[in-house]
Amino acid sequence: MFWLSLRDGARLGELEVWHAEEFAAHMDRARDHIRPWVGPAFLTGDVDGARATLARYAGRKAADGARLYGIWRSEVLVGGVMFTDFDAAAGTCEIGCWLEPSAEGHGLITQAGGALLDWAFTSRGLHRAEWHCRADNDRSSAVAKRLGMTLEGVRHEAWPYEGVRHDKQLWAVLAPEWHDLER
Repeated sequence: MFWLSLRDGARLGELEVWHAEEFAAHMDRARDHIRPWVGPAFLTGDVDGARATLARYAGRKAADGARLYGIWRSEVLVGGVMFTDFDAAAGTCEIGCWLEPSAEGHGLITQAGGALLDWAFTSRGLHRAEWHCRADNDRSSAVAKRLGMTLEGVRHEAWPYEGVRHDKQLWAVLAPEWHDLER
């Protein structure tokens, strides 16, 4: 299994189907906190739903598409990062993230997101990476900024949530910009 050490003893690794029980327990802790910020298909409600979500991403990864990675602290799954879209032929990807409240404020998403961007640009030769978030999600916007992304625009009322439409930001970074960043 692939593992990448993160700060404070945390680690990043692939989320696979065999993690279904752990992913379901994590979603129970995180669901209400992340519900406004992630798509409804991601919010599994039980072990079978968790298994289905993880299997869906495993299938996408097998087709060289979307991928899902977990972040563990003290051997407990506390969040993750993902390629919500990955198109090697077009040279583009979109990354996203989620965390339960206990893991916020430690820089884990920035470090893990940076690892995904570095792999996409350096190992896979992609040219453009995007980050989409609700315009009122200040924490997510801050991560995009820390990753060296530029706010390219706002899609007005593009994010429906509980009967209200919210604006959606589009952030991006290009491979040459990423390689020029001081890290």
